[in-house]
Amino acid sequence: MDVRRTPVPRRDALRTAAGALLAVTSAAGCTRGGALPPARAVRHGDSEGSAGPSRPAHGGVPPAATPRRFPGQPVQIEHGPRDRPRVALTFHGRGDPALAGTALALAERAGARLTVLADGDWLDRHPGMARRILDGGHDLGNHTQGHLDINTMDESRAYEEITGCARRLHRLTGSIGTWFRPSRARYATPLVQDLARRAGYPHVLSWDVDSLDFTSPGVAAVTRKVAGELRNGSVVSLRFGYRDTVAALPLLLTEIDRRQLRAVTATELLV
Repeated sequence: MDVRRTPVPRRDALRTAAGALLAVTSAAGCTRGGALPPARAVRHGDSEGSAGPSRPAHGGVPPAATPRRFPGQPVQIEHGPRDRPRVALTFHGRGDPALAGTALALAERAGARLTVLADGDWLDRHPGMARRILDGGHDLGNHTQGHLDINTMDESRAYEEITGCARRLHRLTGSIGTWFRPSRARYATPLVQDLARRAGYPHVLSWDVDSLDFTSPGVAAVTRKVAGELRNGSVVSLRFGYRDTVAALPLLLTEIDRRQLRAVTATELLV
């Protein structure tokens, strides 16, 4: 499709929204970035560490989703079906919560849904983010407790990294989260895959498109890298806590729309 057919009002609206939200973020300041209880669906207003119950206009909030098995999919999932016009934008949940909130708001204004894999220690510092993510209709998952190199750990320590984050997610939402993603690695070792299954996660969520935003290459480079590799079923790796990522998001959402793709959660990508 010719790029000139991109609806200019939508692009301008997204850029305007990004500028306004980033300005708010700048004003707030920016910083760089055992056995589990059975998962149960609860209303987010019942979660610990929140500012109080959420009361959206429709009178309630959806329950927190739990992990699910996708028959026919490998344990380690890199992408969804290539024959459907959907993509999943996945974010490593750590860094400045103001930037995270900006990214969530931009996605919601564009009708997109994200998948956030959160660090347990990030949730400890910012417990309200769990409910913020879920109330926006996004997926929330486990990215280990301390964001250390889990593939190099022994079995006991690696399992505690997974279950430590799972316990925090359960305390805040009533669920251990929908997905597990290993920290500091694109792929989980066979041991870490087994430990994730033991903790309640049937699959490990990887990706096929890496934005490389953690190298702070600039907005244009982040946009170019993702747009150049994006296709049906792609799972894109992005990260909260980097201003380049947030600034690039409206451009990526516009490109996704131009290609007549839909940005959905990782769960929606596979159902």
